[in-house]
Amino acid sequence: MPDTLCTVAAPRATDGSLLPPAFLALGTFAIGTEGFMIAPLLPVMANEFGIGLSAVAMLVVVFTLVLAVSSPLATVLTGHLRRRDTLLLAMALFTAGNLVAAFSAGFWTLMGARVLMAVAAGLYAPSANALAGSLVGAEKRGRALAIVSGGMTLAIALGLPLGAMVGHAFGWRATFLAVAAMGVVAMGGILTGVRRDAGSGSTVAGLGERLAIIRQSAVLRLLAVTLFWSVGAYTAYPFIAPYLDAVLGFGSAGIGATVSLWGGFAAIGVITGGMLNDRFGANKVVMASLALLGTSFFALSAATALPPALALVPVLAGIAVWGFSVWSFFPAQMARLIAAGTPAQASIALALNTSTMYLGFSLGSAMGAGVVGSGTVWGIGAIAGLSELIAIVLDRRAARLARP
Repeated sequence: MPDTLCTVAAPRATDGSLLPPAFLALGTFAIGTEGFMIAPLLPVMANEFGIGLSAVAMLVVVFTLVLAVSSPLATVLTGHLRRRDTLLLAMALFTAGNLVAAFSAGFWTLMGARVLMAVAAGLYAPSANALAGSLVGAEKRGRALAIVSGGMTLAIALGLPLGAMVGHAFGWRATFLAVAAMGVVAMGGILTGVRRDAGSGSTVAGLGERLAIIRQSAVLRLLAVTLFWSVGAYTAYPFIAPYLDAVLGFGSAGIGATVSLWGGFAAIGVITGGMLNDRFGANKVVMASLALLGTSFFALSAATALPPALALVPVLAGIAVWGFSVWSFFPAQMARLIAAGTPAQASIALALNTSTMYLGFSLGSAMGAGVVGSGTVWGIGAIAGLSELIAIVLDRRAARLARP
């Protein structure tokens, strides 16, 4: 397609419009939907491939680990490209990965497709945030970043339950086809909604700059909190389906409804966390979120000792609190990272936070796979809750050291 046709309707980068970030959010919506939808489908995949659940859970472990490691490297390696071209490349790779996954003949083909998706997602998310911030003035930067992140929020609220319903109704392959379609829509949005030279005056931080920020003690302490928060979150989340099956005897319909409950409260948590951050401050929101999250995980662990009839209410309540608190933490933590360094370092700090988060997701999902493989379902909530307790201890220590 000629470039004049691609950019004729695009708003100019100098007008401060918030429309281009909205087009970028189409990509984060597609990535978020794929990343969250796979958890309730793991038992179905395990049955089709004839392997154990802990083995098929490696689809989550490898995806999160590859994303964490590849994201800063891929961002630096593509630094010479136009920002729009980088986003189109990332979304094209992501879409291709979903198509390969949909038609994969075996487990290892599916694993390769998820590796491709992880590299693409790790390139797209920080690039989209960086471009969104450069397209508007400083007074609109927060709103631009919120819009791009809003794609992930919508994925939690809408994409997650939709993916679960499509997967259980038409098979897990249909969910990858649906996400591939979302990827095509996102590419069209980028082509028509973002100018070709958008962000041409911005530069990509090199590995040296990123390492320099990690060496700042205040940032490093906050990243440690993110690490253990994410370890706890993904010790539990990928295994919500086998947990519900073992504790409540839920089938696909019950699992889909419960995942939708989790997603709804998670979306509320993201929005509420941002509002509470503005009113009460980031430190209070982070502490309250971690405390609620740890409590919900320990409650889910304790509920495994109850018969299904008695466990129903505490399990559903625990999952609702879990969904809310795990994401109410996120905007407040991002606000603290932005404040920890200089304004010029904010985007690098947030990118490092994303890599740390996915590293924690990888470690947590690996531990959860081990717990499920051993048959001790109660251990999922116990290990997740312990991780959040460690995050609380690290956060209190960071607060003490930060006091003058």
